[in-house]
Amino acid sequence: MNEEDLLKRSAEEREKIFKRYEQGRECTEIDPWEDPGYEVYHATDRYGFIHDKRLPSKVDPQEAKKKQIEVERQKKWLKMLRNWDSAVVKEKLHSRVYKGIPNSLRSEAWCKLLQVDKVKKKNQGKYQEMMKLARKYSTDARQIDSDVNRQFREHWHYRERYSIKQQMLFNVLTAYAMYNSEVGYCQGMSGLAGALLMYMDEEDAFWAVHILLTDPKYAMHGLYKEGFPKLTRFLAHHDKILTKLLSKIKKHFDKHGLDTILYSLKWFFVCFIERVPFSLCLRIWDIYLLDGERVITAMAYTILKMHKRQLLKLNDMDAIVHYIQVKLHKDFLYDDDTVIRHLEQSMEELKKHKLDHPGPPNSDELPSRPFGIFKEPTFEEIVGIRKEKFSEKEKRTQEIVTITSDTAREQAEKEDKESHLSVADSVGFTGSKFSFDPSIDDASSLLEYREHNGSRRSLADTSVTSTADLSVFSTITRSQAHDNSLDTHSNMSDNSVGGASSVGSDVTGMQKPITSAQSTPRATPHNPSPDVLRIYVPYSPLDTPIASPHNGDVQKIHPCSFPELNKIRIRIDNDELATPLVEHGQIKHFKLESPEIDLK
Repeated sequence: MNEEDLLKRSAEEREKIFKRYEQGRECTEIDPWEDPGYEVYHATDRYGFIHDKRLPSKVDPQEAKKKQIEVERQKKWLKMLRNWDSAVVKEKLHSRVYKGIPNSLRSEAWCKLLQVDKVKKKNQGKYQEMMKLARKYSTDARQIDSDVNRQFREHWHYRERYSIKQQMLFNVLTAYAMYNSEVGYCQGMSGLAGALLMYMDEEDAFWAVHILLTDPKYAMHGLYKEGFPKLTRFLAHHDKILTKLLSKIKKHFDKHGLDTILYSLKWFFVCFIERVPFSLCLRIWDIYLLDGERVITAMAYTILKMHKRQLLKLNDMDAIVHYIQVKLHKDFLYDDDTVIRHLEQSMEELKKHKLDHPGPPNSDELPSRPFGIFKEPTFEEIVGIRKEKFSEKEKRTQEIVTITSDTAREQAEKEDKESHLSVADSVGFTGSKFSFDPSIDDASSLLEYREHNGSRRSLADTSVTSTADLSVFSTITRSQAHDNSLDTHSNMSDNSVGGASSVGSDVTGMQKPITSAQSTPRATPHNPSPDVLRIYVPYSPLDTPIASPHNGDVQKIHPCSFPELNKIRIRIDNDELATPLVEHGQIKHFKLESPEIDLK
């Protein structure tokens, strides 16, 4: 196809997407798989989330007591909201926010805390202007369309395809991608905007997103822009906190090769959405909107401190990640009021050690382009042609990441071995470290990787984060953040080959360098030589399914021995160039951009 045809196809696809959201459910053909099932006996909680259980026959006394307390607090909050700028309100605001904003008044309270009305008045008509531009020029529409239907699938207002809330979320995200061209669209923003839309109307949510990204109190712009400069800085600060105040946890994580990015991405990206129960998440958001980014740092510390004992019992990286990302989301083990009290204590503790904040933002975290100024996208952006995934500098950094990660693990194992040996000597016997900690010898955690296309926009939306995407954010990378920003940001839609997608993949591997955009490295720790891999390919005319003439069952006959011709030996040399081909067991040579590998 020529350039004119590609541009025409892209415009048609964009128009179809926008028209579906404009028409809504009534006039749009919806595939059955896009709408989740809903049964009468499912329970919907007070926040709109659907749970796979029957409605309780009796009211929980504790829940009834909480509702009664909230009713009393509503009266106080109504007075506060009417006199928001008074000195009395400013004096009482802190204590009452930490006790929890009544859910029925969160909409008005959040808008007051963010000063949404003030920003909206200064920019009258701007949101509608951005929506019109998005419909005509948006390069993120396809990606946003996919993410809208993945966000809050268990929530009553978001579950149906092209529902009112899905329409609002799509409009806010496409319009903001045009308004803030430096960030464009990053998948973490769908969770951010989705939560705000539960308590705000469409335009208010748009300006609330903008305030969260650009106000110095929150400064989330650096989390979503190319290279994630703020994310790398906050992760490094989190490591510093663990080293000083939770050294046992830090050593335990290092021992199992668990880097901070593998469990904390949604803590920093979307303020604990889908990482803690939603009722607790709302309480954290209340405090975050009041006190800013210090709350995120303190809450990350609080989670590990409160669950320290359980985490130290887990001797597998996958188990640790599952506990932090999945188990705590379902059941935090502590009630919300207890967690908030610990959060307050953590903030005081971190402030005492001068660790409550990592410092002022770096220049690369701040917006550098004017907002709301339209810049017509290039041909490559419109049709979705992506640049190379990683630069040579980033590939070298990834190699350093691997070495550093392995070194940290080996050091932790060495210290563990020395401590075990000293115990053995004291009781009069000796043995290897594997006698004390069998998990150390478990190579299964080194073997599996999930293949991602590498787009940085998928990072924040993974239920359990992929190691392949996150290896570039390991310790060394974060220390070189200003020199090694990711080269994977794109403000274009997902209509390109290998486009980003939001997936929930299990973390089951150590950090290894990504050798190419389409490869998934696999460790072979038990192979006698790292350069040799023997592959036996059995084949036989009898190796095909045969239908039984008696009952129609399928039988498969496997040969019990393999002839010598069934062994294929492939040798890869750098000094020869030929078409890769193997015929009847004969060796063929071809050139590959790698050291010599002998496949037998």
